[in-house]
Amino acid sequence: MYTRVVSGGQFVREARRRAGLTQRQLATRAGVSQAAVARIESGDVDPSWRRVVELVRACGFDLDVHLVPMDLDHLSLAEQNLRRTPDERLDQMLAGLELLGAGNRPPAR
Repeated sequence: MYTRVVSGGQFVREARRRAGLTQRQLATRAGVSQAAVARIESGDVDPSWRRVVELVRACGFDLDVHLVPMDLDHLSLAEQNLRRTPDERLDQMLAGLELLGAGNRPPAR
């Protein structure tokens, strides 16, 4: 499972875009300056969680946050890969591509 870290500013930008709002419109709704919204979205400012939620809600959305167990499989796979030689890595990649291609072919009749 791949996990991507998303910043508060990215949540704000995505909510604003989905709502079809300009930065100025969001700023007016949230009672902040357009420059403040721009700095948050660009990552120049690291907003508090409360500020992120306020801005997302001003766009008409909410954030649903929950805790899940950490999946460290990707780390163990990376460690295994580091122990392989370049040729072994290439063979593994080609085998994966072959398997992927087999799944995309129509069944034999």
